[in-house]
Amino acid sequence: MTSQPSLAKADSNPPSPGDPRSDDSGDHGGDGLKAGLKNRHLSMIAIGGVIGAGLFVGSGSGIAAAGPAILVSYALVGTMVVLVMRMLGEMAAARPTSGSFSTYADQALGRWAGFSIGWLYWFFWVVVLAVEATAGAVILNGWIPAVPQWGWALIVMLVLTATNLVSVGSYGEFEFWFAGIKVVAIGAFVVIGLLAVFGVLPGSDNPGDGFGHLTDAGGFMPKGAGAILTGVLMVVFSFMGSEIVTLAAGESEDPQRAVTKATNSVIWRIGVFYLGSIFVVITLLPWNDKSITKDGSYVAALNSIGIPHAGQVMNVIVLTAVLSCLNSGLYTASRMAFSLGQRGDAPKAFARTNARGVPQAAILGSVVFGFVAVWFNYQWKDTVFDFLLNSSGAVALFVWLIISFTQLRMRGIILREQPEKLVVKMWLFPYLTWVTIAMISFVLVYMLTDEAGRKQVLLSLLAAAFVIAFSLVREKVRPRAAVEQAPAETAGRSEH
Repeated sequence: MTSQPSLAKADSNPPSPGDPRSDDSGDHGGDGLKAGLKNRHLSMIAIGGVIGAGLFVGSGSGIAAAGPAILVSYALVGTMVVLVMRMLGEMAAARPTSGSFSTYADQALGRWAGFSIGWLYWFFWVVVLAVEATAGAVILNGWIPAVPQWGWALIVMLVLTATNLVSVGSYGEFEFWFAGIKVVAIGAFVVIGLLAVFGVLPGSDNPGDGFGHLTDAGGFMPKGAGAILTGVLMVVFSFMGSEIVTLAAGESEDPQRAVTKATNSVIWRIGVFYLGSIFVVITLLPWNDKSITKDGSYVAALNSIGIPHAGQVMNVIVLTAVLSCLNSGLYTASRMAFSLGQRGDAPKAFARTNARGVPQAAILGSVVFGFVAVWFNYQWKDTVFDFLLNSSGAVALFVWLIISFTQLRMRGIILREQPEKLVVKMWLFPYLTWVTIAMISFVLVYMLTDEAGRKQVLLSLLAAAFVIAFSLVREKVRPRAAVEQAPAETAGRSEH
């Protein structure tokens, strides 16, 4: 297995010898990251990346808040994600790298932008590790109560940490099967559900009412058009993860092909998995059916058809989604830490890889914070952990916003330096890019009118302000330190 050459060449504007970003030669335990992900791994990571546990767990609340109009909420957020992914795909196909949008922001907007968004994204995923580990522990504890919840959380974290430490191929293989189960489950749900909707599913307990439930309980928008925006706030974060494939592409056999394929397929993936499955739920049951919020939207839909043990079936699928999210979250956090280390924006140890091409220190550093966050979740759930959760809550929107601004600048850089690499292009550039920026900004501003959303935006802005301030101060201090160090080194050499 050879190292991925594009990783070393991702930055076409190499730093000067005094820049800490240049200090990565000789520090790697092995040959750098290995191209250990096969095309089938990347394909399934791309497909499964948009299916998070939030889709299964949180969709019931969205339906209760907006009624059938939640479909419009999902469509709006889905459109936003498609546009962001198209922009990211343009940059990643031209310059595949493990740092993805953080590296591009560094190149296009400045060191502060790459540093800030990289660390905020890392922070987001290590907090997600704690959330998902706890969610998985709850399900497993229900099956085997002899092991306490914290014990299950520890076991799950240790197993997936070991998986990531073995090789990138083992991560890809686990994710291939985790994502495969999610994809098959939702595909089967959509097909079976549609048959039941039209009354042609043999043995179904649901008589099938066609599209009747879309309007029979107060109309399509029973809570008014404003509820669509409320629905947007409730579903937007369940889409986070689409961008993982662009980080993983740097360790694939054919990064450009993988990114191009993932970008082109994001429309149907969101259409089938999100809009398709939610459409089935609200056509099988009236939107105000109490079982949707009590049992969960998917369990309620399966129960209405008469699928035996629907709750346990869905628990298995949710557990798979949780493990998939944990697996990918640890991978994503570690690769972002690795990229930050390569650029001198994180400890040098994070940029070292072992003989198997695994950034061991970056993985362990990420998982340690994840373990601490899990402990906070059990010790101080309503104080410390609540702060961590809310201060990372709007990071997804910040990431999408930075991607959009970065693409505005990167298009010119790519055309100037590597025009032949512009194989994926953002539609109607730059107009759709500005439309996307406006959409994301509107969602952020609208969140301030919502009590829960306001807390997330304000605390996330506080976290972002802290990281940006730290990066700017660091930039001012470092050049001065480098200048002061140079005469000392010259004097030292002259003495010999």
